[in-house]
Parts: sequence; C-alpha cells; structure tokens
Amino acid sequence: MPRMRLDRLLSNMGFGTRSSVRELLRAGRVTVDGAVAKDAGISVDPAAQAVCVGGERVEWKENRTVMLFKPRGVLTAARDPKQTTVLDLLPPMYRALSCMPAGRLDKDTDGLLILTTDGQLAHRLISPAKEVKKVYEATVDGPLSDADVRAFAEGLEIDDADGVFTAKPAGLSVLSSADEESRARVTVTEGKYHQVRRMFAARGRTVLTLRRLSVGGLVLDPALSPGQWREMSDEEIALLES
Repeated sequence: MPRMRLDRLLSNMGFGTRSSVRELLRAGRVTVDGAVAKDAGISVDPAAQAVCVGGERVEWKENRTVMLFKPRGVLTAARDPKQTTVLDLLPPMYRALSCMPAGRLDKDTDGLLILTTDGQLAHRLISPAKEVKKVYEATVDGPLSDADVRAFAEGLEIDDADGVFTAKPAGLSVLSSADEESRARVTVTEGKYHQVRRMFAARGRTVLTLRRLSVGGLVLDPALSPGQWREMSDEEIALLES
C-alpha cells in the first residue's frame, strides 16, 4: 500500500474536504499511532499505522466493494449533470476512491448492482468470456408458454444496430402465466444492451418490470430496500471470484 498525505487519506475516507480535515487536525481530534497529529501533510501508511479520528480508528481497505439495491429511475453512471446516478446514493468517500459500477442496469431496471474499486473483479464480472450468470425476475404483458422456454434455451435472434445477432442460450422459468400478465425468471450469461427486454420482445412480449436478483453466486440481500447499500464481506466477494 503506497503512503499518502494524511489530509488526502481522511478526505478520501469521507471525513470532508481537505480544509475541513485540517479543522479536525487543529482541534486535536486526529491521532497517528497514538500521537496527536497537527500536520496535514505528513505521510502515513493507512494499512500499517493506526489513524484515528475522535478516538475511532479509520478502517482502511485496499479495495471497497458495495452491494446496492439500485432503484428504478437511477442511472448506472458515475456522474450526470441532470439525473441521479448510483454514485449519488453512496457517501462521497466512494466516489473519491473511484468506486465504479461493475456492469450496468438500465434506468428502468432495479435490483442488485455491484460497485467496486477492484479493477480485476470488475473485469471478471463484465467480461463476456467469463459467462457470469445473472438472474432476473420479469413481469411481462401476456402469457408465456413452453415454446418461450425452448426459444430462450435455443438462443433468440435479436435485432441490433449492427444487424441481427443470436443471443446465447438463456434459462426461462415461468413463475405464473395469464392472458393479461406473466412472471418469470431469466438467467443470462451475457449482458448486451437491454438484452432481457429485447429477448422478450423477440417473443412478442413487453417487459413491465425487471429486477436483477443475483450475480454469480451472490444474491441481493433481502434486508436491503431500493436505494440502500452495504459493503460486502470477503465471503461474498469470494462468491463472485469463484
């Protein structure tokens, strides 16, 4: 872990701007290895030294990985001048640490979204070659049949900007089917633009609601509500790396 300025460390960890961090230092609220720190420019190793603010140790992690229950209406982006993004739902620390979405969810789709500072983990989740399974629950207009299940399993032809492509075989499990509305779970291993919606459209169905339930072996925490988040445990991250 490289050393860094004390004020930069505390600012990145969510203790305010560098000027507000300097106020904490002047007030004697910051200690390094038990000694009161007054100099904002001193170099510290956050992994090896005990940096405390108000008596509480600053927990340093080399990487931060977050599970977010993304709500509908929020963009999967770092910044947008007009619309709320997923980074706006997290404390400023995460933006300062360059925590970024590992993949995307459409604006009108909710559910599990992973954000991380770990570039290798993000690449694994995004890379088509890794074929990481993603499970969605969809509500569509109209009935679903065994023919739809077979079509998903065989790989549907979907119109694309560059022509027609064949989506990889996907799992379709019909939870309920009626003339007015049906519910189903879909398992895909690729993530092209609006893919699940376009797969249903290829079968003459319009998606009314769409929620991502899981990525790899990681399931959305049922204790989270839309807009809520929490950092993931090492055991949960291991589910994504296996």
